[in-house]
Amino acid sequence: MSNPEDLPTFRTPPHNYEAEQALLGAILLNNRTFERVSEYLRPEHFADPTHGRVFAACAKLIERGQIANPVTLTTYFQHDGGLEELGGTPYLAQLANAVVSIIDAEDYAKLIHDLHLRRELIELGETMVNQAHAPKIDEPAMDQIGRAEAQLYELATTGQTEGGFETFGQVLVEAVKQAESAHKRQGKLSGVPTGLIDLDKKLGGLHPSDLLILAGRPSMGKTSLATNIAYNAAKAYREEVDALGNKKAADGGVVAFFSLEMSSEQLATRILAEAAEIQSHKIRQGEMSNDEFEKLVVAAQELHRLPLHIDDTPALSISSVRTRARRLKRQQGLHLIVVDYLQLLRGSGATAESRVQEVSEITRGLKALAKELDLPVIALSQLSRAVEQREDKRPQLSDLRESGSIEQDADVVMFVFREQYYLERAEPGQRPDETPEKYNERHAKWQERCEEVWNTAEVIIAKQRHGPVGTVRLAFHGEFTKFGNLMTDDHYEEPGF
Repeated sequence: MSNPEDLPTFRTPPHNYEAEQALLGAILLNNRTFERVSEYLRPEHFADPTHGRVFAACAKLIERGQIANPVTLTTYFQHDGGLEELGGTPYLAQLANAVVSIIDAEDYAKLIHDLHLRRELIELGETMVNQAHAPKIDEPAMDQIGRAEAQLYELATTGQTEGGFETFGQVLVEAVKQAESAHKRQGKLSGVPTGLIDLDKKLGGLHPSDLLILAGRPSMGKTSLATNIAYNAAKAYREEVDALGNKKAADGGVVAFFSLEMSSEQLATRILAEAAEIQSHKIRQGEMSNDEFEKLVVAAQELHRLPLHIDDTPALSISSVRTRARRLKRQQGLHLIVVDYLQLLRGSGATAESRVQEVSEITRGLKALAKELDLPVIALSQLSRAVEQREDKRPQLSDLRESGSIEQDADVVMFVFREQYYLERAEPGQRPDETPEKYNERHAKWQERCEEVWNTAEVIIAKQRHGPVGTVRLAFHGEFTKFGNLMTDDHYEEPGF
């Protein structure tokens, strides 16, 4: 006969029926108690399903402007089997009569919510264990980890008891602090600088908690502009220590670059080519002169200490981006995230029924990440081919792929446009019925326009929640795929490479 001590112990899920009774009694005694807990407490959070149904009935009555008390609830629970087990409708009166004080009601509600989260954690843990014991061929372990992370994050953010209103005075203090910080900065910016003067003037820098979409057709220079901004922000990084000994960014920032399209070596080569002003294909093929190689070594030494971190893991999920960004901020600090590019990210895979829904989940996740970590997130995005069908190739908001969710969630939407790219491929030919003089006139106009836009690019700001829209012209050096400040038609000021 086995020893009773050797038998597995049975553990009941965490619960506190007394706290549930105390809270319900307080609500029945004073309906205003419901207003203090209704923001985060739900019927399903109660361990006793009958208590959950009583809470739901109270909610319906109070939201209609009616009184919720044992008398008004009796009608709804005359034939409720669960309530009969607890003593029938007289049980409602017992709840109200047993209340000692309604002052502690909010503490009871937080305890009920906390115990609900613990039960959910137990269920999630059991599900993870069961799925790990019965693996599927088409479901790698990393996918299971990603799904578990997404479920944990959803559990952590659903029904949070913190938050709520702040007085305008409290918010005003933070606004003044930001204005003071911008006033002290050399560039007079309230956000992370891009290093491109005209773009910074238009945006005021890259603001914390903002999701910025940088979109364009292939060969327009999306990745180049993103790497330029990341480099400039990292190079400008400067710390300061406040009166309490806390470190914070006085300028620039630590940058995380998620490169889902290019490898980290390719991205590093591109940044090195831009900094040294050497064509990247020369670096790859070893066609540099001795002088160029010396320039490359000097540039590499300057770049070595940059607070720029690159993650080139392909097909990352949004939950993995969130986890890695949190870890980097905790370990080394973080002030800017760049994702190249949005359509290569994956959603959780569990809830998305279509690609549009998956992209919606991704953009919502990036916006939530920007708010959670209090930093700007730049996400590159592709554009649909509709641009190519128009005479004017300048992009519009409607050209964004899955534009509904991207346009809605983004605080800023920018398009990169290089007219030079299209003009070089549209040299006019002589028409059969055209005189040489007419053709020469058309060709001269084409050539004149080519000269006007030579080595220039446009950043079209099509949406900005807290600033003006418009177009910013930049210098673009195609041989180095490098953007700079355009000062005049024939003079460029470099961003400090």
